[in-house]
Amino acid sequence: MPIRKVRNIGISAHIDSGKTTLTERILYYCNKIYRIGEVRGKDGIGATMDSMELEKERGITISSAATNVQWKDHRINIIDTPGHVDFTMEVENALRVLDGAVLVLCSVGGVQSQSITVNRQLNRYKVPHIAFVNKMDRSGADALKVRDQLEKKLGHNAVMMQLPIGYGENFEGIIDLITMKARFFEGENGEDVRETDIPEQYLEEATLYREHMLDAATMFSDSLAEAVLEETETDELIYRAIRRGTLRRKMLPVFLGSAYKNKGVQMLLDAVVQFLPSPNECQNTAIDLDNENEEVFLYPEPELPAVAFVFKLENQQYGQLTYLRIYQGTIRKGDDMVNTRTGKRFKVGRLAKMHAKQMEELDVAYGGTIVAMFGIDCALGDTFTSTGIRYSLRASHIPEPIISLAIKAKDNKSEEALSKALGRFVKEDPTFKSYVDEETEDTIISGMGELHLNVYVERMRREYGAEIEIGAPKVSYRETITKAVPFNYTHKKQTGGKGQYARVAGILSHSGNDDNIFKDMTKGGVIPSNYMPGCEKGFNLSLTKGLLLGYPVVGVKLIIDDGNFHPVDSSQLAFQTAVRAAFRESFHKAKPQILEPVMKVSVETPSEFRGNVMAIINQRRGLVLDTTIDDLFTRIDTDVPLNETFGFATTLRSATQGKAEFTMEFNKYRPVPKSIEERLLKEAQEKK
Repeated sequence: MPIRKVRNIGISAHIDSGKTTLTERILYYCNKIYRIGEVRGKDGIGATMDSMELEKERGITISSAATNVQWKDHRINIIDTPGHVDFTMEVENALRVLDGAVLVLCSVGGVQSQSITVNRQLNRYKVPHIAFVNKMDRSGADALKVRDQLEKKLGHNAVMMQLPIGYGENFEGIIDLITMKARFFEGENGEDVRETDIPEQYLEEATLYREHMLDAATMFSDSLAEAVLEETETDELIYRAIRRGTLRRKMLPVFLGSAYKNKGVQMLLDAVVQFLPSPNECQNTAIDLDNENEEVFLYPEPELPAVAFVFKLENQQYGQLTYLRIYQGTIRKGDDMVNTRTGKRFKVGRLAKMHAKQMEELDVAYGGTIVAMFGIDCALGDTFTSTGIRYSLRASHIPEPIISLAIKAKDNKSEEALSKALGRFVKEDPTFKSYVDEETEDTIISGMGELHLNVYVERMRREYGAEIEIGAPKVSYRETITKAVPFNYTHKKQTGGKGQYARVAGILSHSGNDDNIFKDMTKGGVIPSNYMPGCEKGFNLSLTKGLLLGYPVVGVKLIIDDGNFHPVDSSQLAFQTAVRAAFRESFHKAKPQILEPVMKVSVETPSEFRGNVMAIINQRRGLVLDTTIDDLFTRIDTDVPLNETFGFATTLRSATQGKAEFTMEFNKYRPVPKSIEERLLKEAQEKK
């Protein structure tokens, strides 16, 4: 199939906007499945894309699922991404391999808290997208209100491509503003699309909104602008202009329907093909490790050397399944490839196309497609290339974990299962870390939030049968200094024979942000340059464990501007030791303080419970940043210290009769109040 007829898309939405129902209908209309499964699983089977028991129970996507369908003469690869920020690497790597996306919104709820998070992620990765207003059959549905919210709340140039025929229970069909035809969806599952002229009572409104749509589209095409003036515009000219605006992310075409009632899904599939980019319309780059990390462009041409990115790992009964997006070249069964992170060569064994948990064996796969390999030892975010080149697509930024939990296996069998589970999870998710505490001998796991760790603990129990006990969650604090302090330290061990000698002098101060900075400002060779790496290593080692509570140190700047050395007794190790001792000595004089992680919490609540929610935020030391109030809902953006967020979901539910929703993501570090700092220091002293 030509590359221009391939689409790699994601379906992103706020929880309960009908994302999985929509995916199920897409699979049905593309003849990928022959019966429609329902999300709630009343039929005993459930939706195709919900594969993990935990996902079905919690009603969230934990792990991205991939499938592929054929619509008319196009191949569409679909990735269902997790929406929750706790699974940030899963989202990040899934978004990275998408070329386009469908933003699904509820016709009643409109732009909700998670819609804002999802939209922010799509913008961060510059993913062109279209919008689909779902649930038009619901009482209170209003597609035009949702369009206004897309403009006001998300800053989109949102343009209606369709209008509904009837609202709520009376929703019958859709008016296409490009062709100016009405479409009705008939047959048992809406598979028969009947096209008619627009009913007379809707003609005036349709003509008005078509003019709005043409005004927006002419901004991206001079030839369309001329044709509109002469009233000779064609459907083809309009499609081309809207496509250009969508690919530039300057226009958001808005479509509508009801996935549950089987209306509008076929027209959405047409829109995916017409307006979202093919792989060769996207600009993808890698870095050349053999050429000083120079940026290189990747093209999905079959004859170029192969480059592929690992965006998901899955443990199957026959071994590890590795999901790949091929950015360039061709991968064949039996080819030799290299993992550029480890430098290891391997032979491509089984190659498959995925459909949720099912697979279809392949002999060859081309650039721009999404495939899976069996039995390859690798980690999330690795790059595979043909032999002869060393390109890397490795994700540059992996956020540091902000919350820890102590876990303990109850018996030897569980100890073994726990070890296996941790080995796999750490490899799958770079934001999940584990180590053994030397003092307590407990295993400590760290992650991005309470939900993140809870899901992994639950998976240890279910997938590995590990019986484990859990300790209280522990926040990962940071330490810093607030005052500049000069230092002058001499490290000396000279007792006959080769000794150790190093003198370092300079200033230890705050860096002005959370970055740590080391600067060599010596002159005249007072410390030879070959000893400077030892000084820098000593500084970096000092940062791993602060002297107040033993947490990492951030926001410090060490300048060395003087020193001395001995021609025989000086060494890198001597200067490393001198810098560490100087840091230790200066740290206590520099008025150190403890910093706590602060989360950005967005709460969306019915306005009647606004007072209750404000009270909860105040009790938890929250700082309200912004409040948006409309007739029904209030959205409150606030900063809340991570230590105060434990049990937040339960408290919020009980105070709002379960009607409020919230999203939470890490924002920044800020100093803890004096009373809490004193308590933390006292607890640390008692522990010692």
